[in-house]
Amino acid sequence: MENTNEGLRAHLMATDEEFRRLAEQHAAYHKQLETLEAKPLVTDQDEVEEHRLKKLKLHLKDQMNEMLARHKPQPVG
Repeated sequence: MENTNEGLRAHLMATDEEFRRLAEQHAAYHKQLETLEAKPLVTDQDEVEEHRLKKLKLHLKDQMNEMLARHKPQPVG
């Protein structure tokens, strides 16, 4: 099942501009979060930004999962 999802994800990355855009933005948010989490001293503002980025990233993941579900082959029978 996981191979099917990875194959479908790769197919959408190659063929669907919207999916690719969502994935690229998701990766950018992930990188920003890694940068924030690597700071030796985290401010209150950093924590607010971290929370905001996590919500945005999750929203993108939900959108990508919806697209995957729409393109997933349905079992017959």
